[in-house]
Amino acid sequence: MNEDNARFCLLAGLILLYLLCGAAIFSALEHPFELRARRLWKQQLENFTQRYRVNLGALHTLLRQYEEANGVGIRVDTLRPRWDFSGAFYFVGTVVSTIGFGMTTPATIAGKIFLIFYGLIGCAATILFFNLFLERIITMLAYIMRWCHERRLRCAGVGLVSSREESSGEEDSLEGWKPSVYYVMLILGVASVVIACSASTLYSSMENWSYVDSLYFCFVAFSTIGFGDLVSSQRQQYESQEAYRLGNCLFILMGVCCIYSLFNVISIIIKQTLTWIVGKLVCSGRHRPCSCSRNGCRWLCCPCLQKRNPNRLRPPAHLRQKRLKRNTVQPMSSRCPAGRHLCRDGSVETVCDSETDAGAVAAGRRLSGEMISVNEFMVSNRVSLALLQKQLSETAHQGPRQSYGHQNGFSGGVGALAIMNNRLQETSVDR
Repeated sequence: MNEDNARFCLLAGLILLYLLCGAAIFSALEHPFELRARRLWKQQLENFTQRYRVNLGALHTLLRQYEEANGVGIRVDTLRPRWDFSGAFYFVGTVVSTIGFGMTTPATIAGKIFLIFYGLIGCAATILFFNLFLERIITMLAYIMRWCHERRLRCAGVGLVSSREESSGEEDSLEGWKPSVYYVMLILGVASVVIACSASTLYSSMENWSYVDSLYFCFVAFSTIGFGDLVSSQRQQYESQEAYRLGNCLFILMGVCCIYSLFNVISIIIKQTLTWIVGKLVCSGRHRPCSCSRNGCRWLCCPCLQKRNPNRLRPPAHLRQKRLKRNTVQPMSSRCPAGRHLCRDGSVETVCDSETDAGAVAAGRRLSGEMISVNEFMVSNRVSLALLQKQLSETAHQGPRQSYGHQNGFSGGVGALAIMNNRLQETSVDR
């Protein structure tokens, strides 16, 4: 079993364990209250039938009829119409956002059939919108945090290269430095808390809910759980009704976007934790003796990690500096055969067939961060100059690094994971 499948099975097992623990806790908290409510309801029915001399079977029939009426929006208290235009718009908003409060549901066969096709397209489009929002919020946070990082380095007196020299596009502008997923999670968490607290203040004053119930509704709505026990903007009349309904829609939209982004960032941390657990389980007792006495290099000496992730392993900074001398290019003779010229780039001196080769070698050396002898590389790996030029050209143009091994969904990521891939420090390909 490879690392991705092991991580998937571990995640499935942990989710099952999480569900079992949650079921035990909620059962212990809520089951006694349910039993008390049943006893109280039974006692109330007996008192009512004895006081008014009502047949219990007839009363049960009336209560079942009320339950059917309740399903189409009929309540004892007067509520807003369910299927006027504003009510229908509120309903389709809960459908495409996958909240689904359950207060309003279609009762006709035509409405139920239309909902299937309408929700299929609407939910897919809304998920795409959430993913694009996630992409933009991650990019915006990365730019802001990068600017703060550069400003802090300037204040410390560290010289920085201008952004024009570093890159020309969005991906290149974030390549030199990427924000940590923990800082992004903190920012999104603070934003979600601020939105939830502000919305709870509005709901507690307009809906006459307690502040805890308002916070509970915000989480249920923003996370698209949508139980339906508490639903906002359902009464027929409010003070400043239009302003309240507009604010309600804006709070739900911002809250859903922020919570969706926060959930996906937390999933990155969960993935890192699973990778660490899998590494501990697989590599336990299989470390070979390490010749380096420095801290932080033990993971480099794990044979199973080297076998499974040869492209992901990157030595720490002190090890790279220690091994830089071995990879330094040795100066070559200044004599070049006919038709060739000498290419000099800093301390690199090699023979190139054309200006394209020279640019490719320079670009490859600049992006790799280490100086490698081209001649030694070709001899040791027995590759042709054409293959080397192709690899250097793909590196210079930021071409995709394709892996020839089998990859599952965890490797590159799909959906929101793919959007955050290589945009955060912990998801960079060079880690």
